[in-house]
Amino acid sequence: MPELPSLQIGQHTARYPIIQGGMGIRISGANLAAAVANTGGIGVISAVALGLNSPYFDITQSKVRLRQEQFFQANRLALIDELKKARELSPHGMIGVNVMVAARDYETLVRTAAQQGVNLIISGAGLPLQLPEYTADYPEVALVPIVSSTRAAKIMCRKWERQYKRLPDAFVVENPNTAGGHLGAKYEELNHPAWDAEQVIPELVNYLDQEVGQPIPVIAAGGVWDRADIDRMLALGASGVQMGTRFITTDECDADRRYKEFHLHAQPEDVVIVSSPVGLPGRALRNPFVEKVIAGASDLERRCLASCLQVCRCRDTGELYCIVQALDKAARGDVENGLVFSGSNAGRVQRIMPVAELMAELVG
Repeated sequence: MPELPSLQIGQHTARYPIIQGGMGIRISGANLAAAVANTGGIGVISAVALGLNSPYFDITQSKVRLRQEQFFQANRLALIDELKKARELSPHGMIGVNVMVAARDYETLVRTAAQQGVNLIISGAGLPLQLPEYTADYPEVALVPIVSSTRAAKIMCRKWERQYKRLPDAFVVENPNTAGGHLGAKYEELNHPAWDAEQVIPELVNYLDQEVGQPIPVIAAGGVWDRADIDRMLALGASGVQMGTRFITTDECDADRRYKEFHLHAQPEDVVIVSSPVGLPGRALRNPFVEKVIAGASDLERRCLASCLQVCRCRDTGELYCIVQALDKAARGDVENGLVFSGSNAGRVQRIMPVAELMAELVG
């Protein structure tokens, strides 16, 4: 089997072209990111709501305004802690942060990550049109938008070049037909072949080569599981891959052991599309909580915890559920009453293993 190439993003080079996807809340924290970085990949901490399960936040605070202020402050402080821990565990590895544009504290988290010396910032859940502005004092930090189409990448390139005289250091191209978590497509658009990697990756690579004229790496995301998938994406023209679900069933994954075992025992038919209060569909594993969401149950948790998102149907119209609390419950091990996001490859994992063993399997 031929050796995998290295992956250069901005000023930084990873030994292997594998990015571990950012998964919140506290699914991919410092332990997982550092383990991946130490084995030659790029480890990514999800910055979403890190403060929720931290000593900086008191969930029993009854005054809404104070609870919101405390929540955002806790997120910033918890991100600092997580990045420091990751760097202690991996002094020389490549560490990134995934920050959602949809978060109300997006700018604060981006600026905090840059100040803490993170190697790259991956940003999706909306187009990160102002990302260069927030990191202007830290040119060594690589900036990587997440897109699902060449059209979105064109918008990013034109906007950044016109306003900031720079281009993205890479693009993560997420396939909504196979990715886990929130998907960059409307419900009625899912399963359309226009999203498939075979369509989007060559098209985007060609656009960047022919029209932009700069070597911007394209990272394939969604449904990447094994070495054969990695080789297939590289053959399409991608410079690397991003893998999320595959890293959940590792010893170092920051989620509760019960969360990992829930993935371990999942079957392909357990993967479902679920409505989310952010206004996008999500791919998750079927459990009693998801069954309630699909059935439109009236006893879902609709109390908005911290007004954490720019757009939220739970907060704005009292619909669906508080997604922060649903994700947090699952991450802490309550896999019956929480939301368990997953990619389309559920049912393929055989056991929980160390990150080093998984990486050896992927690159060997």
